[in-house]
Amino acid sequence: MARLPRLVVPNQPHHILQNGIDGQPVFRDAADHTQFLGWLREAARHFKVAVHAYALLPSQLQLLASPSDSTGLARMMQWVGRHYVPYFNAKYQRAGTLWQGRYKATVIDSENYFLTCSQYIELSPVRLGLVGSPVDYPWSSHAHHLGMRSDPLIHDHPLFWALGNTPFDREAAYRNLIDQGLSESQWLALETAIAKGWPLGSEKFLNMLAKQASRRVSPARRGRPAKPKAETEPA
Repeated sequence: MARLPRLVVPNQPHHILQNGIDGQPVFRDAADHTQFLGWLREAARHFKVAVHAYALLPSQLQLLASPSDSTGLARMMQWVGRHYVPYFNAKYQRAGTLWQGRYKATVIDSENYFLTCSQYIELSPVRLGLVGSPVDYPWSSHAHHLGMRSDPLIHDHPLFWALGNTPFDREAAYRNLIDQGLSESQWLALETAIAKGWPLGSEKFLNMLAKQASRRVSPARRGRPAKPKAETEPA
């Protein structure tokens, strides 16, 4: 069965994931992270993509971002790749592709999953055993959301601003969300959505997307459709 084109919805958050080929590292030292973030910031600005959260993991990139149109997200990712891959290959004397196929992206229901997805991304270094606390991982947006530094890459989403009336209130509320962590069902929902590329949200949200995009936005039921029951004649 042919794969459906990647669904991109302007002004809607998308969870983006890109893995290194065969699980190989794509970031090896501080300079690699800094170079990548610089190019990502430039591309996001140029192609009008608002980045809300990120984590640069050793062999993986995760983003939460809202494109302003249907093409900006792909163009941003392609532009960054065209700059970063030659840099990485030249530095480490390697050749060929750096990424495991094309990046994955799934549309996120803001109301129900935006903050959950942001937590998912910033808690990933802890879940992978890289650090004991997300505050100890320098290559994510976590420090920005806690007010420890201002990250020029990040555009705060209205739902983050809604956490409090002052920066202190917002940072405290977000810290509390991080401290609460995510349930296994929340981890599974996000992991399944990004792995399959299906949008994540309520039934109402999915129905709205399907109507807007004029396409299927959830897996088709397996098997043949059930046959209608035969009517029985009255005795």
